[in-house]
Amino acid sequence: MIYPKIRDLREDRDLTQTQVARMLGMSQTGYSKYETGENDIPTSVLIKLARFYNTSVDYLLGETSNPKRY
Repeated sequence: MIYPKIRDLREDRDLTQTQVARMLGMSQTGYSKYETGENDIPTSVLIKLARFYNTSVDYLLGETSNPKRY
């Protein structure tokens, strides 16, 4: 699942939800709903997260276990 993956990536980098939300140009509350799965993540946000964490969208979506971006 994507939701725990984006939380784990954020926590591994010692970032707060507020910091990631700011990078995405949104509120912390809106971002937290992505991490909990309450809201689906739009494709544009998914791409921004993959670039921010230097990983692939496929990794975030669970299509591969390899986090490396090609």
